[in-house]
Amino acid sequence: MSAIDDRTPPADGGDAAGNAKWLDGYPGGALLVTPEGTVIAANRAGREFASILLQGEPPPLTALIQRAMAGGSIVAEMMELPVNEGQVVLDLTVMPRARGDALLVLLRDVTMEHNLRPALIESRQRYKDLVEVSSDFAWEVGPDGAFVFVSSQSALGYAADELIGQRPAELVVDAAAYRPFPFQSDQPLDGVELWMRRSDDTLACVAVSCRPLHAADGTWLGARGVCRDITREREREAALMRARHREQILHYVIQAIRNEVEPENMLTAAAASAARALGASGCRVFRMAAPGAYTLAAEFGETEGLPSADMEAILADIDDADITLEREIGPWRVLGAVTDYRAAVNGGVCLCKAGGLTDWSDDERLLVGDIADQLGIAIEQINNHERIVRLSRTDALTGLLNRRAFYDDEMPRRLRRLEHARTSAALYYVDLDNFKAVNDRHGHQHGDEALVAVRDLLLEHSRPGDMIARIGGDEFVMWLDGIGTEVAEVRARRLIEASLRLHRFSQGVENPLGISVGVAVYDPAAKETLDELLARADVAMYSVKRRGKGGFEMAEPPTRRG
Repeated sequence: MSAIDDRTPPADGGDAAGNAKWLDGYPGGALLVTPEGTVIAANRAGREFASILLQGEPPPLTALIQRAMAGGSIVAEMMELPVNEGQVVLDLTVMPRARGDALLVLLRDVTMEHNLRPALIESRQRYKDLVEVSSDFAWEVGPDGAFVFVSSQSALGYAADELIGQRPAELVVDAAAYRPFPFQSDQPLDGVELWMRRSDDTLACVAVSCRPLHAADGTWLGARGVCRDITREREREAALMRARHREQILHYVIQAIRNEVEPENMLTAAAASAARALGASGCRVFRMAAPGAYTLAAEFGETEGLPSADMEAILADIDDADITLEREIGPWRVLGAVTDYRAAVNGGVCLCKAGGLTDWSDDERLLVGDIADQLGIAIEQINNHERIVRLSRTDALTGLLNRRAFYDDEMPRRLRRLEHARTSAALYYVDLDNFKAVNDRHGHQHGDEALVAVRDLLLEHSRPGDMIARIGGDEFVMWLDGIGTEVAEVRARRLIEASLRLHRFSQGVENPLGISVGVAVYDPAAKETLDELLARADVAMYSVKRRGKGGFEMAEPPTRRG
């Protein structure tokens, strides 16, 4: 097959220059070829592809020429041909006898279109799939402001067909408040948040973005855009804000507890801060005295006419430390929660609102539970503190007050009270007789049992409000309020008579176990000090020891000071 030769005589007798000029009028590639496939003339674009069409055995153009000549009609075909960089796609049209016996070949490079078409189809399908599976939905409204297109099969719970023809304003809460209204906007808008009604009458927070549609003369033809349901996002944000608010309130209550130096004031501070933070009328904090039984430990606010027993009943009905219980008691709405430490209930908290106020919210219920958790820790700290104080004041064996508690706490307070009230009292200084012999013969455990028996003896001969202490190994004191010399002497005699029961602890001992008692009556008018009072009782007790033990003696009255 010959190459392009513009000098080749044309079939109609014209010259090559004339043919070339004739072809130049076509904007694409154009070739004038003989029935045998020889190129007579070509324009510039045709010459670029002629070599490709004439390569190979047979050349790609030959089959088209033969088909056009055989049928005597125009033949068109899309043809992919190899080139150095890959492949080229040509749209070929062959017209027989276009000029004499010559054939006119018109060609157009459609490589880019051929390659872009699948990508475009794929892109459109991808967009269609994403829009259809998305919880968002695309929409379009016409000039009348009604939906003419909704992309999703289910938008806000509505089928797409249900929305077509409906006006968006009918679905938007307070649509008149939006200026401009996104579904009828004449300007682009992005992320306008509004509330729309779902098909089940619940509300959805929707972010709307839109673009207006205008005719060539500027007439508004409608708008199209996308709605994105952001209800969950807003709900999460609101929940996070509420959680932060609860955290701030809880921090306020915790700080109120921690700022108290004295443990006994911690619960009062907690009750006050909890009531203020939750806007409650009042708050009461309880400690558990026994399983299922509570005692009031602190209170704050106005809770007139609200018996603590009713609040305690609420706490007693709570069987899970992680829940709260709400009840109406008279004009009050009471919210209660138990407190615990390491899964053991140790108290409870109740807050109340007047009946006219709003109900307790879910956040307030959660917050009361969180406050109860912190109160559980505070109550345990108070319990530990009281336990330590009790141990520091108490004799480990007998459970009576120890020497420090007697000297430093109890007696100074009692003497001040008696001095103010101008009433008398009696101090009994009790010392065991022959106690060492009991220990030596029967052992210390037997001796401890004897000391406990002495404690029981003294408790039997005292009254509630009186005071008994163990101030030494075998030394006890008993303080009886509000009695004079005669009554003190009668009680001392009865104590000695009852002490005979202690003999059972000294079997096999030459001298039986007993007690010697010195009794000193306190007279506030004498302005006697504690040391002086103890010294008088001690002298009287040792006087009994010198006489043979097992008795009592009344101490000499104090000398009155002017």
